[in-house]
Amino acid sequence: MKFASALLASLLLALLPAAAAPAPPNVVIVFIDDLGYADIGPFGATKQRTPHLDRMAREGMKLTSFYAAPVCSVSRAQLLTGCYGARISVPGVYFPGQANGLHPNEFTIAERLKERGYATMCIGKWHVGDQPEFLPTRQGFERYFGIPYSNDMQKKASQTGERVVPLLRDDKVAELLTDEQQSRIVERYTDEAVGFIKANQAKPFLLYLPHTAVHTPIYPGEKFRGKSANGRFGDWVEEVDWSVGRVLDTLRELKLAERTLVVFTSDNGPWLVKGPDGGSALPLRGGKGSTWEGGVRVPTIAWWPGKIAPGSVSDAVAGTIDLLPTAVSLAGGTVPAQPVIDGRDLTPLLFGKTKESPRDAHYYFAGYNLQAVRQGPWKLAIAAQPQSMGQATNADASGNTPRLYNLDQEIGEQTNLAAKHPEVVAKLQALAAKKTEEIGGKAPAARRPAGLVENPKKLYPTEEAPRPKAP
Repeated sequence: MKFASALLASLLLALLPAAAAPAPPNVVIVFIDDLGYADIGPFGATKQRTPHLDRMAREGMKLTSFYAAPVCSVSRAQLLTGCYGARISVPGVYFPGQANGLHPNEFTIAERLKERGYATMCIGKWHVGDQPEFLPTRQGFERYFGIPYSNDMQKKASQTGERVVPLLRDDKVAELLTDEQQSRIVERYTDEAVGFIKANQAKPFLLYLPHTAVHTPIYPGEKFRGKSANGRFGDWVEEVDWSVGRVLDTLRELKLAERTLVVFTSDNGPWLVKGPDGGSALPLRGGKGSTWEGGVRVPTIAWWPGKIAPGSVSDAVAGTIDLLPTAVSLAGGTVPAQPVIDGRDLTPLLFGKTKESPRDAHYYFAGYNLQAVRQGPWKLAIAAQPQSMGQATNADASGNTPRLYNLDQEIGEQTNLAAKHPEVVAKLQALAAKKTEEIGGKAPAARRPAGLVENPKKLYPTEEAPRPKAP
């Protein structure tokens, strides 16, 4: 009788409607171009005002050892795939009409979340290939709106003779923008972002917002010109802050804040040779194009009211390669073992369950050349490191290897401690050798191919400069 009663009860329970599972959270990634470590208020900026980012940091977590890559295309490929650029054959910067791009077989964060029912959109600078096979709509994003590469990659349009960049809507050129027309690009991206959030508020969404700002040429919007105490660079930073504020306010107004992870970060350090247009990485050494901390350690804030403790700070090693596995975990999934990725889930760190990095080490690649490795506070440089893109290598960083720095004791990487800690040097050298064998150098064991198309074309007809005749 007991068995029959239990069986009947089980059958009745099976017929009842299942309790609705909580909806997975939204994910918003705001990715700024060439923003240095010290270019926003929460990380020390004083000449430009960033009240919305200041509030975001008060309500969320500052990640003070968060890493990108030395240059644009690599950094974006890493964020999208969770892999070091060397693993997926994205070593440097892509140019308009180039035959290479992010391989369509690579799985992006958009594809992983789209599999789980997310609406997906990319708004802004893409820069991992401008051929049709490489565009966002072929890489998991349902919609795209933006300039597909850096805003200084203008070409003369055949029709007008003006230097322009293309503005794409999905996979088609919608407009050709002159430099001055770039002054509305932050505003237009922001309007698109707010519209996407409102249109998809009833379902989980991924919004990837890689801004064109603050890459040169610098064109702040009319309302922001001359408003900061740091020239047009500071003006554009303040406009970026305004954009972040509109996105966060929209989430609050729609009652989505407690269901949304927002990450604000940058693709690399400041372009130092641009002078007042180049930003600051102080107190870090170096800038864009280098594997010094100033080239790759970027100002980062994670915000999720009710989930991330307000005013929290983490100095654990993390980076753009960790965003894909983090987002997949939040969506209720797991990243398959194959193809291999390098990133790890940051949710325990973000939610205060641990203070430790989920990765054993972080590797600093310049192209396929592994130049340094970090584990805990220790960073070992094993190659010459130029100070920044367009700047020479300083004497203390040319042939003097290995060089060991304790970043907890001296964040500016000035004092070489290699002679005092040979055991640390040996341990990090072994890690570097293993990673080079895996994905670095000229004959790696596990590097995957880049995307390649035949007969690449530019997105719009251009006036090509005549090639010089052979002597």
